[in-house]
Amino acid sequence: MTDSNQSATTEFPTDKKLFCFGFGYTAAALSAELLKYDWDISGTTTDIEKISILKSYNIDSYLFDRTHPLCSVEDTLADVTHILLSIPPSKDGDVAFELHGREIAALPNLEWVGYLSTISVYGNYDGAWIDESTPPAPISRRGSLRLQAERKWLDLFYDTGFPLHIFRLAGIYGTGRSSLDVVRSGKVRRIVKKGHVFNRVHIADIIQTLKASILKPNFGEIYNVADDSPAPSHEVIKYACNLLNIDVPPLIPYEEIDYLAPIVRSFYQDNKRVKNNKIKDELGVELLYPDYKSGLDACLACEAEESNLIYSV
Repeated sequence: MTDSNQSATTEFPTDKKLFCFGFGYTAAALSAELLKYDWDISGTTTDIEKISILKSYNIDSYLFDRTHPLCSVEDTLADVTHILLSIPPSKDGDVAFELHGREIAALPNLEWVGYLSTISVYGNYDGAWIDESTPPAPISRRGSLRLQAERKWLDLFYDTGFPLHIFRLAGIYGTGRSSLDVVRSGKVRRIVKKGHVFNRVHIADIIQTLKASILKPNFGEIYNVADDSPAPSHEVIKYACNLLNIDVPPLIPYEEIDYLAPIVRSFYQDNKRVKNNKIKDELGVELLYPDYKSGLDACLACEAEESNLIYSV
């Protein structure tokens, strides 16, 4: 394994091999970027139809869930140098850890492992600014399950020293997955809750953070990945409507809403402002989209160009 104090090169490496446990939005976006550097990409999916789609991008994929473990981790991942862990945990735990954690840690060629977590592990701080030193105190089921999964992977890191990095992501958006798409759906509501903000991050800034970590690994570290400007959701919706020349819906006080889906209501129970200094200071990240306005502007400009990218699958 690579020593965590090894100096990072300034030139991004080529001809490495990434394996993604879970081929969702972020994993696909990272893969699309790394293919530019002649990386060999493979991963898992729960969707059998997706296997053939990924194959068209020269990506080998494997059907994987609790009833379909990998047949032979030693063979399937023999030459893997980098692993991305992005499968959400369930009440039964993190499926990659539960089925193959020890085998992953024993792989001989691993240089970097990234676990995609969420800022929901912090819970509610009544709008105060927090950073990676803030004690996690999740109040949602989603946050609790993520924190349990983080701790299991960290315990494995402490036991074996494998090259783990944890990334606590804010709300992810990007082309094809932003407030522009919500507004177009016609189902948008502008909910206002006094003092409440959401943290978000453009997919491109997640990818550049992961790349920066690959260049400068520091095993066992935790990084918040969010933009500079937490903001109320109703402001973001208004800006998206204006970009699309669509009438802005009226504000609805949170207290007057009779029903919200439990997962949506849980988002309004957590209120915090997430600092991102660590990815800037330690990894040298300069955000491409430091606020929702620059991010949504870019989404609108790039829609036609990016319609055929791999992370649209």
